Amino acid sequence: MPVLTCGGMRYQQAWNDLGKGQKIDPKGQANLEATIHRAFELGINHFETARGYGTSEHQLGLILPSLPRDEIIVQTKIGPKDSEEAFLKTFEVSLKNLQVDHVDLLGIHGINSREILDKTLRGGTLSACRKLQDRGLVRHVGFSTHGPTDAIIAAVQTDEFSYINLHWYYFDQINWPAVVSASERDMGVFIISPSEKGGKLFDPPEKLVRLCDPLTPIGFNDLFCLGHAEVHTLSIGAARPSDFDAHVEILQLIKEAMIGLSPVMRRLEEATVEALGADWAATWKHGLPTTVNAPHEIPLYHVLRMYNMAKAFDMIEYGKMRYNLLGSGDHWFPGGKVMDVDWDMLARKLQNYHFVDRLPAILREAHALFNAEDKKRLSQSS
Repeated sequence: MPVLTCGGMRYQQAWNDLGKGQKIDPKGQANLEATIHRAFELGINHFETARGYGTSEHQLGLILPSLPRDEIIVQTKIGPKDSEEAFLKTFEVSLKNLQVDHVDLLGIHGINSREILDKTLRGGTLSACRKLQDRGLVRHVGFSTHGPTDAIIAAVQTDEFSYINLHWYYFDQINWPAVVSASERDMGVFIISPSEKGGKLFDPPEKLVRLCDPLTPIGFNDLFCLGHAEVHTLSIGAARPSDFDAHVEILQLIKEAMIGLSPVMRRLEEATVEALGADWAATWKHGLPTTVNAPHEIPLYHVLRMYNMAKAFDMIEYGKMRYNLLGSGDHWFPGGKVMDVDWDMLARKLQNYHFVDRLPAILREAHALFNAEDKKRLSQSS
């Protein structure tokens, strides 16, 4: 595996499969093919997509046959199905779309809860994967996840998977125990969406740019991730050939990552203390539950994390992007906004939390900073 991979979530034409009479736009396909060729020229020989990415598989399949099959790693992802038969039929569609005789990596897409894990293990999905492996159609089976850390670790500890695709970045390190657990089991650790969900780093605020100098925010986050030996690969969701450039720039720095990271991390920590106070900066996570029902579920950790990013680094647009998914993100980004909160209930449930008295004001400010018209996930926006 290369340390950077080419993700297929952003270069596709549509989030749905082609309908009757619909065709692939030649201009868009030319851009996709130029993106794939640029990746291959750079040594990025792993191409990742999913059945749930609309036309992505089909469009990728139009160029894969032109590349040397023994020099590329092809990955697709399929969500858990209700039966073995349903999963196998879906895989047949993926294989036909991709125009390859096997996929090197097959990911179970979206093991985001223990219930989905149970469905994967017992509902026919995993047994279908084993049959595909026996037939030589799949080499390795892994999973992708947007779920809470405990559910991710539960999936890792089944010892049924060879690799994991998950979120973990400088600005969101909550999944570190899952990264460690996967690494201890010799699983491949594959970080997804480092530039978007990692902080909307492709469009950073000026303050963050200054704090990260001489690195770019993208370069800093990449170096932070790849500077940990437990992390093997970052997925670059490229929409155009130039999208790889900022990531490739930092590869020469990985072996001595801390030399570049230390001064930037120190400035980021100092900015956090200046904006939020030393006590909050050091201990805001201590004793904080990831979510709390008051009376509806609030993803406390993520709301406060985004609040910190906005106050310390001016990352308000990132907060808006993520916060306004709440209420419509389903199991991909669960929980609701800070509205109609029963503050007395919240205080009772968090009575042992060090900052319980400050929380109402902080959560109200976070809501005021971020709240806008509800957004949809990319896959819902077509």
